[in-house]
Amino acid sequence: MGVPKKRRSKSRKKSRVSQDKLVSPILAACPQCKAPIMPHFACPKCGYYKGKQVVIVKEKEKKKKKETG
Repeated sequence: MGVPKKRRSKSRKKSRVSQDKLVSPILAACPQCKAPIMPHFACPKCGYYKGKQVVIVKEKEKKKKKETG
């Protein structure tokens, strides 16, 4: 079974662990609909990228069931 050859010092351990942080994604505002989007991605709300429509987005149809009584 493998055994460490030398003990890892506190400073080496901390410098290694310092890279394990979580990074929140960088968001920008869509120039067309002002929705938050990731840079270099087409907007999922309106389908625009760099001022041109590249994705046709279908509007969600809201179906309301009429309940009686």
